[in-house]
Amino acid sequence: MLQLRCKLIAVIFLLMVILATPLLAATKMPEFVLPDATNGQKIDSRSFEGMALILTFFATWCPPCIEEVPALIKLQKKYAAEGFSVIGLSVDQGGAKVVRRMIEKRAINYPVVMADAQVMQDFGGVYGIPVAFLINKEGNVVKKYTGYIPISVLEKDLQQIL
Repeated sequence: MLQLRCKLIAVIFLLMVILATPLLAATKMPEFVLPDATNGQKIDSRSFEGMALILTFFATWCPPCIEEVPALIKLQKKYAAEGFSVIGLSVDQGGAKVVRRMIEKRAINYPVVMADAQVMQDFGGVYGIPVAFLINKEGNVVKKYTGYIPISVLEKDLQQIL
């Protein structure tokens, strides 16, 4: 009887968590103005209005983050002409210089900005990396990816919103 009660309480708690979680498809992408990692100029998220986006929070010291870079470069090359962009949001504490070296070494072809605590909070609290968000052309977050995501999954999801 006690086990049944514990299971019932666990199911009720899980349902409360699920029901309390906002649906990402109806969530507008939070706006931000952050410094470009290569030159320090401010990049305003509003300059990407009308575009499909993959926003990825990463760090230069994170192996799964680095493993995703070639896939993100390929997606940027393949779909940029269709109104798409990747945006990298670095959470590196070492500053832009460290990130700039990685951008040059890996020939990253998409914008990379230096994330701050506010943007991490605005995206629902980014506590682990990599974490990425798929944004449709209307500016809505339609999917969140936690951890390393294969290019096949990213590309399939991207094609559905282009």
